[in-house]
Amino acid sequence: MTPTLLVLPSLLLLSCNYVEPLPTDCPKDCSCPTPDSIFCFQRRAPIMPSGVPEPTKNLYVFQNGIETLKQDDFTMLNNLEMLDMSQNKLSELPDRVFVPLTSLRNLDLSANQITHISQESFAGLELLERLYLYSNLIQTIHPQAFDDLEHLLELKLQGNQLLSLPCLKMPSLLLLDLRFNSLPVLGPGDLQTPNLECLKLAGLGLTRLDEELLGGLSNLHELDISSNMLSMFPPVLRQAGGLIRLSLAGNPMDPLRLEDFEQLGELQELDISNLKLQGFPDGFQHLFPNLKRLTVAENPFNCLCTLAWFPGWLRSQQVTLGRTQETRCHFPPLNAGKVLERLEHRDFGCPTTTTLTPSTVKTTTIQPLIPTTLPSTTQAIPRPAPPNPSQIPFTDSDSNEPPPPAPPSPSDDTNTNQELLLCPSNICLNGGICLLDQQGHLECTCPAHTSGTYCENVDDDDDDDDDDHNTEKANDNDVTPEATVIPATPLDISPRLVTSTSILLDLHRYIEARPYIRGIRLTYRNLSGPDRRPMHLNVPATYPEYTLRGLRPNSTYTVCASPLGETIGKDSTCVEAHTPSQLASTTGARVEEPQLTTMLVPALAILLLLVLIAVAVGVACYLRQKRAKGHLALDCDPAQLELEGVNEGVENGALPQKQGEPGSGPPTVLGLNGGLEYEIPLMQEHCAANNNMAILKPSYF
Repeated sequence: MTPTLLVLPSLLLLSCNYVEPLPTDCPKDCSCPTPDSIFCFQRRAPIMPSGVPEPTKNLYVFQNGIETLKQDDFTMLNNLEMLDMSQNKLSELPDRVFVPLTSLRNLDLSANQITHISQESFAGLELLERLYLYSNLIQTIHPQAFDDLEHLLELKLQGNQLLSLPCLKMPSLLLLDLRFNSLPVLGPGDLQTPNLECLKLAGLGLTRLDEELLGGLSNLHELDISSNMLSMFPPVLRQAGGLIRLSLAGNPMDPLRLEDFEQLGELQELDISNLKLQGFPDGFQHLFPNLKRLTVAENPFNCLCTLAWFPGWLRSQQVTLGRTQETRCHFPPLNAGKVLERLEHRDFGCPTTTTLTPSTVKTTTIQPLIPTTLPSTTQAIPRPAPPNPSQIPFTDSDSNEPPPPAPPSPSDDTNTNQELLLCPSNICLNGGICLLDQQGHLECTCPAHTSGTYCENVDDDDDDDDDDHNTEKANDNDVTPEATVIPATPLDISPRLVTSTSILLDLHRYIEARPYIRGIRLTYRNLSGPDRRPMHLNVPATYPEYTLRGLRPNSTYTVCASPLGETIGKDSTCVEAHTPSQLASTTGARVEEPQLTTMLVPALAILLLLVLIAVAVGVACYLRQKRAKGHLALDCDPAQLELEGVNEGVENGALPQKQGEPGSGPPTVLGLNGGLEYEIPLMQEHCAANNNMAILKPSYF
């Protein structure tokens, strides 16, 4: 190990003496960090740059002030796959202007001033997969404008001035975003997109949702109909059992009913904000076994005893409450303005249950206490007796169970009697504490390392540690066991939503734990298919969520994240997820956590030493080159510039931040009142290989 460390600085110094010459064919006022990518982020000209090399695959000319296009601008660029012309001043698209771009797959024309899409605007783009036209001034679209785009996966038209929509015949389309246009009526024949997974219709002015329109979308997993004029829950949604994300926020709906959601058991994200809700239908908490995120902001909640179950339910089911600060009580005055999630059970004004002491037990065996109640209280119905201890697997903690609390005497203080519970003395095992819930039922609050209805289960992982711990508790009768929750080790990346054809990755913790990274490299492969070659994607550090789409159903995928620019596998975190079959419910993800070994500490020390040496050598090389030249030169070991709109500049600092889509960007809400939504701008570098082995190609947004 020592000789290697001594040789490394010499090799780095030798590499610094070689400076790669600047490309001679790079267009003026542009940078060419790689042979096939050109960034023109400092140009200020009304026309496209000239002299673009023929092998170029990725051309980024956003924020250039371009006003006009002509077909000659793209002559000889038949290898171009990615063209980003967003945030310019284009007002029209000449007919057949993109015909030379026979290999183009991604086209971003967002945030321009385009007013009309003609029949020939996208002629020749037969391989196009992603078309972004949001944040323009588009009023009309020719009925046949998209007919030749048979391979289109994503179409984004949000934030325009559309008054009508042509019939969309797109068999491969996975995502359609029409938000914030003026389209109050959508007919049954408007969307001929049988494979559509994500449909966003927020802010269109819809008064009803056509049953035939959604009836043909059997593969739909995400629906946003927020900020419309719907007066009732759309009946067609009661049969949409495949939905995983649903937003109804901001509609003048009648009160929600339990039967509206009975068939939506697969929901993992639900937004019912701003619906004038004062509470929830009875049994609401039992409808969604897979729910991960719930948003109920801007509702005038009546925080009385009927709502006392809500905060505890969020914690017990591990449901994340969106827009917490905007979810507050309006009534009664005592709770007005308080954050609903932070209220305790006693804050809801539920009646207090008291007990009277029974007669003295004459036998030496401790018998269950059968208390009586005052006439003003409600008699609680105890739960069924716990399982016979002989049927419960033996654990060390069984023999160390603390004695049950002593029965109260008539001489006890009245306040003490009011806090006693209507519980048999042996209802809770392993030191659990018996409590009365808001419905008058008995429940056990379990101490650490125990679980189950009656605290009958002891975690196997902590058996060795529990021996001494439980013995110490048994010898100390004055200490009351506290109900605690052992937090699970958070994963750096985790699959939040898994459907038959998509995986939504949560990258929040990965980014927070590595604030220094400028991007994330995602590597995923299909472990169930014949082709297991990895696919690589690059995600900016500003997007904490990422969706893989177009995956193969009933397949196991492994997804790994590592810092962009570092060796693949270095500081890598992986997760496994299984996509269910088309008719199967969404399954959870299986996570593989690398086991720490005794070699971790020396390996980290070596890694830190290498990084420090590389930084020192890089600084020395930079200063040496700066003295030798009168301008900035390339880095000693230039990393490939792969991020969208947030890439580091090669010669002139950081690239300008691209303008986000309307209603998106961290943090944002779905539509106007919805949940989080992060969509990756159209600046990706894709591998040629596709290991999904599916009919549809993957979609990333």
